Amino acid sequence: MSAIEWLAQGALLLLLAVAVPFAWRLERQIAALRREGAAVTNGAAGMAEATEAAEAALTRLRATAEQAGRSVAEKVAVAEPLRDDLRYLAERAESLADRLDGLVRAARPIASGMPDRAPEPQAPRPATSPTGPLGGIMPRSEAERELLRALREAR
Repeated sequence: MSAIEWLAQGALLLLLAVAVPFAWRLERQIAALRREGAAVTNGAAGMAEATEAAEAALTRLRATAEQAGRSVAEKVAVAEPLRDDLRYLAERAESLADRLDGLVRAARPIASGMPDRAPEPQAPRPATSPTGPLGGIMPRSEAERELLRALREAR
């Protein structure tokens, strides 16, 4: 063997000595990736299951929200006529309270024996509907009829 061959084989041996630790480290890292690959696969499967469960929960939540929306809409539809009836009754009660207040103010001087001032004239009210059994205006809605019925029963 010549010196060049010995030098070439020495260089090859030196390169192999340097490459072996790198190969060994690389092999350990590949083994670790394989071990962690199973964990990653299990994690991905768990994520898929969680996603499916979340989608099912969202579907149920949407169905519940739609049902609640329909229920609220039904309740509002039932409540609107009652609101209108109550508004009408409140307006009527306010006008009757004003009328009663005027009559009470007019009757106070008479009741105390001091007619210092004459009763204020009332503006004539147009008769828009016939009078009922209580001397008031006939009820126009079911709520008014129920209210009058309850007042009669309370006497």
